[in-house]
Amino acid sequence: MKQIDVCLTPELLHLHNMENTIVVVADVFRATSCMVTAFAYGVNTIIPVATVEECQAWRERGYLAAAERNAKKVEGFELDNSPFTYMDDQIRGANIAMTTTNGTLALTRSRAAVKVLVGSFLNLDAIARYLKSEPYDVMVLCAGWKGRFNLEDTLYAGALVDRLKESYAMAEDSAIMAWRLYGQGKDNLTSYLANSSHIRRLQRLGIQKDITYCLQHDLYDVIPVLRGNALVSMEV
Repeated sequence: MKQIDVCLTPELLHLHNMENTIVVVADVFRATSCMVTAFAYGVNTIIPVATVEECQAWRERGYLAAAERNAKKVEGFELDNSPFTYMDDQIRGANIAMTTTNGTLALTRSRAAVKVLVGSFLNLDAIARYLKSEPYDVMVLCAGWKGRFNLEDTLYAGALVDRLKESYAMAEDSAIMAWRLYGQGKDNLTSYLANSSHIRRLQRLGIQKDITYCLQHDLYDVIPVLRGNALVSMEV
């Protein structure tokens, strides 16, 4: 039987096997939610990069550039890390370079996988349906916060485990834990996450609407996939 694993932070990635595995990267608040939204609204490609300097280099080549650090837009860049920014005609057909505190770093560290997909609650059903048809094992890589565990990405991992539990065996305790946490919180994720560190961080910035939006399930039938150094929308 195929297996599903959960890596709770990129700092633990060296302990996990990516051979014969599809990696689903999740940074719920807010990078992967932004990426899914951007493709749903017609973006052409997104280049995820680990550093602000790399993002600036792509900007100088004519790309729209999105740069975020510590949940705030980096000065001098066109786009931020709010999904509402990507609900705009300016991004239709655009090529975007993006760097974020956690999500793009997790993507760049996953290149050894068979495929790298972008996951969020917004495209949960699309991801689950696609994976059921694939012969490979799955690992959910939680972007976390600066190398540390966070609750929202782990809940996403648990939600995906829940959708796939009839098709995949849970490989390790992290998958079981994520699944059980999601079972506890799924009826009201906003309330369940109320005291989590990143919720508090975002609320201090006055962006409750981003939190509410990013916790919605199954809005888009979109799967961003890493091809070379660029994310593109997979045909599903």
